[in-house]
Amino acid sequence: MSCNTPAGNEHSESAQEEAKKNVSSRDRSITPANSYSSLFMDSIAVENYIAQQKAPDSISRRIRSFYNARNYQYAWFDNDGLTEQARGFWSLIDYHTTYSHDSTLNNKALQKKMDNLIADEAFRVNASDKSTLNTELQLTQHFIRFMMSEYPEGYVKRKEMERFVPFKKQDALHLADSLIKKKHKDDKYFEHLNESYGKLKDQLANYYTLATKGGWQPVTLSGKSIKKGTSSPTIVQIKQTLHMLGDLPVIDTTPVFNDTLEMAVKSFQERHGYKPDGVIGGSFIKELNVPVQQRIQQLLINMDRMRWLPNTPKSDNLIVVNIPEYMLHMYEGKQKAWDMVVVVGKSGHNTMMFNGDLNQIVFSPYWNVPPSIVQKEVLPAMERDPNYLASQNMEIIGDDGGIPSIRQLPGTGNALGKVKFLFPNSFNIYFHDTPSKSLFERDQRAFSHGCIRLSDPFKMAQYLLRNEPEWTPERIQEAMDAGVEKYVKLKHPVPVIITYYTAWVDDAGRLNFRNDIYKHDEMLAKKMFTQTAFANNEAVAKK
Repeated sequence: MSCNTPAGNEHSESAQEEAKKNVSSRDRSITPANSYSSLFMDSIAVENYIAQQKAPDSISRRIRSFYNARNYQYAWFDNDGLTEQARGFWSLIDYHTTYSHDSTLNNKALQKKMDNLIADEAFRVNASDKSTLNTELQLTQHFIRFMMSEYPEGYVKRKEMERFVPFKKQDALHLADSLIKKKHKDDKYFEHLNESYGKLKDQLANYYTLATKGGWQPVTLSGKSIKKGTSSPTIVQIKQTLHMLGDLPVIDTTPVFNDTLEMAVKSFQERHGYKPDGVIGGSFIKELNVPVQQRIQQLLINMDRMRWLPNTPKSDNLIVVNIPEYMLHMYEGKQKAWDMVVVVGKSGHNTMMFNGDLNQIVFSPYWNVPPSIVQKEVLPAMERDPNYLASQNMEIIGDDGGIPSIRQLPGTGNALGKVKFLFPNSFNIYFHDTPSKSLFERDQRAFSHGCIRLSDPFKMAQYLLRNEPEWTPERIQEAMDAGVEKYVKLKHPVPVIITYYTAWVDDAGRLNFRNDIYKHDEMLAKKMFTQTAFANNEAVAKK
């Protein structure tokens, strides 16, 4: 002990030194040229916020460290509004506060603010707007409190929280290498708590190894398609690539399209969302030719998205819709109960990423035609055909700012089919039946105006009402066929999370990829990586 140190102070000084070690140094290498977000704040604004909030030291240190690590760059906003991470985190917080007994993160003012921001698709950030800055700092404080309470310190190191939100453009291979090789002395990692993230991290290691060995060469398809029994030098190259990707278990250097290759082709097709017909065609070659660098970036982007999945279910049921997969998954706790094929919004009418609570079933629904559809589609049709409304079983019920309010009556041909399922949200998105059943047979199923069409709505209704003795299968079918609108309120609402995963590992342990139908991956890659591997290609042609 130093002779100048008062007795008893050595412990407090040691604690102070330890606290300083846990605070990241300011990373001044981050500039507007290489930052994830283009918005920056003054460090004084953070100190003023901390003083105003009278936050405890444990929280204050983490807020300072969080912004030091990103050189006081915004985490939750960019010039074009809320970042994808902000939407993902807020969905997680909303689910947590709704279905847990934790009231510490309930903030009605922030909830209202975020609801408005998420609903406002035209919102753009004004750098001088103090309200946006305050919301940014509130979100960060919420994030830190949530992480510190929900995640044991050993599994999420306090400084590692700062990496949950991208902060700087990085080389994708370097980022993958650092994630794969990073070691903790206590052998505790975030992926031990987030299984989906962990499975993708394992696949990232496989693809990183492939990249270090040069990846695979693109294949040129001569002719329309290749079927079993064909012999071609191209088949040798296809076999080599499928072996590298794990679809072909044993390497085969013969140029013959044999039974083993057919099985491998079907496996690859299934993993990429196509019907497994075993034929090598244009869509197969397009997916096969995606370079390893792009697949690595895709894995990193989706690992980032999976950080915002609930680690443990806080409700008996959970509905997850994965937009690029065109699938709905019903969970009972952590176990998947069943899946359902769906149709989602076409490009320009995107189905949004958000969460809600399914609380009502509407049998034999009216379809209140959205004003945008009335203006762009119905009114021109009425001009061409004066009997259009009658032919579509529609009626005018009022006026909305000079645009007629139109609804379609229940019955055969109703755009919503025989039943819809409501989970109130700002986007007016819901699940519903449809008379257009043939679309569920397509591989690519982005056809709606934003709502989600169910391939088996009767199954959904029966499942949701399974604990209501009066709602027998016969009565459900009768209500669907009645032609008279009937609302049924659920006694126990079911949470709905609408996600956008273009890469994940399925229940069979297979890595799946899907098309980036709304170009979200492409936009994120430009913000996250020094060089984007995403080609600006058109989506695969609809089959």
